[in-house]
Amino acid sequence: MKIVSPESVGLSSARLSRTTQLLEDQYLAPGKIAGCLTLVARRGEVAFFEPQGLMDKERKKPMGTDTLFRIYSMTKPITAVALMMLYEEGLFHLHTPVHHFIPEWKNLRVYRQGRYPNFLTERCDRRMTIKDLFTHMSGLTYGFMERTNVDSAYRRLRLDDGGAEGSTLKDMITHLADIPLEFSPGTAWNYSVSTDVLGYLVEVISGKTLDDYFRERIFEPLGMVDTSFSVPPEKIDRFAANYARRPDQMLALEDDPQDSPYGQPATFFSGGGGLVSTAADYLRFCRMLQNGGELDGARLLGPKTVELMTQNHLPKGQDLTEVSVGLFGEVEMQGTGFGLGFSVNLGSDRQGEIGSAGEYAWGGAASTIFWIDPTEELVVIFMTQLMPSRTYNFRGQLKSLVYSSILE
Repeated sequence: MKIVSPESVGLSSARLSRTTQLLEDQYLAPGKIAGCLTLVARRGEVAFFEPQGLMDKERKKPMGTDTLFRIYSMTKPITAVALMMLYEEGLFHLHTPVHHFIPEWKNLRVYRQGRYPNFLTERCDRRMTIKDLFTHMSGLTYGFMERTNVDSAYRRLRLDDGGAEGSTLKDMITHLADIPLEFSPGTAWNYSVSTDVLGYLVEVISGKTLDDYFRERIFEPLGMVDTSFSVPPEKIDRFAANYARRPDQMLALEDDPQDSPYGQPATFFSGGGGLVSTAADYLRFCRMLQNGGELDGARLLGPKTVELMTQNHLPKGQDLTEVSVGLFGEVEMQGTGFGLGFSVNLGSDRQGEIGSAGEYAWGGAASTIFWIDPTEELVVIFMTQLMPSRTYNFRGQLKSLVYSSILE
């Protein structure tokens, strides 16, 4: 990958170098993370691409620019793009009821009381639409929230990770038909398996598995050669170890790359969190969005569709603090709206931190993050493997470092 001088794209080398020092001093030297990789691109050029530390501390393997990472929920924007490609073909409308494609969901109901499987429920105020899934206003949830009796049912059925070995997206859909919603669709925001359902809709509408659709319609056209739902044997040596924070702030091995489920063929193609990728591959995806849906002659979406996806779709221009019933998302909620697959910055005055209105972003469970700033023609990707996400405020610190390096 070609790296240009930061000054050639209006950035300061000296100021960007603070990123390396901060990550070393605050995270790597104290052992809070094993390693990381930071990429900053501006005006279509990569100006900073810095691997630090180890991708596998047990084997003392250094982080590389081609290291493979579990990107978890950074899969979500890819799934959103996949379904919006079918939207552009006229195969559904955003306000199409979900049960048109999932008939067993026609009579979904809302939780009132009780525990699985003995729920007392009531009728929804209206049907769930496909747009509700895009915006996480569907009434679905995640089991890891540990907030309600509904998410307890998700944990019991292991819906967050696809359930038993050999399970498929169809199995998840079948289980969800029997579990009430947290709230009537469109009335609140709650981070959820909604994007996994979007992935299932891609399968139903296209007639392809999500794996095949991603490969044929997105990864191959964009040249994303290292992005997939599993890691083939010849790439295992590039696959990073995943760690969890222990109570003493140190690291415990969460997933050994040499003995990982990702080394086996996948059957549950999680559009909400199943992909493995590299920073270079994810940059190609981001550049496609930044260019209005096209990269190097491969057009996935039209510019107006990208514009639609990256606007705030929360009711009355509200932010997540005003509509969320849960406390978790992969971004700070203050001053943050939500589009069709991305968080949306509603302005520095509302967020209370440096950045640009219209910047869109998301992150993953192992602390990976990205954001795209159309105003500054900026893409930032940060890769590491630490669970849970938001253990540390990587995004906030990187934003202060990267934006303060912009000189023109």
